Parts: sequence; structure tokens; C-alpha cells
Amino acid sequence: MDAQAIEAILRDQLNLAEVYVSGENAHFNVTAVSDDFAAMNKVKQQQMIYAPLMQYISTNDIHALSIKTFTVEKWRKVRLLNGL
Repeated sequence: MDAQAIEAILRDQLNLAEVYVSGENAHFNVTAVSDDFAAMNKVKQQQMIYAPLMQYISTNDIHALSIKTFTVEKWRKVRLLNGL
């Protein structure tokens, strides 16, 4: 499993405006952007990202997953603040 494969799975199965995945050796970082997150608490946001990846987590293709979630507006502000 590589970062590009995880990104493709998340893009295909979730309503994300943007998604970025980095990492290797079964340890990955996910940054996901969607306005769907606005109506969810942090736990629900994390569960939304975990759901399409559970089969890979259960087989240890993904061992560790760090998730950051943003609404489109919050992501825009983060990018402006960080000069991205």
C-alpha cells in the first residue's frame, strides 16, 4: 500500500474537495478537506476517513494513520497563514 493508493481510495469513496496523503512503510498522514466535516465532531470526521480504509488497516497494510480534517474555509485560512 502506498500514499497514492490511499489517496485514490479516499477520492473515490468520499466527498472530499481535496485530499493529501504522505508516508511509507504502513505509516501515513492524511489531510482531508470537505464541507461535510462542518456538521461532524472530530470523532465522526476521523471515522469517515477510517471507514473506506478499514480492510487495509485490518490486514496491516496500513499500520498507523494520522488524520487532519478541515472544512474548505478552514483549509483556505490555513493555506493563507502558511503561505501555501
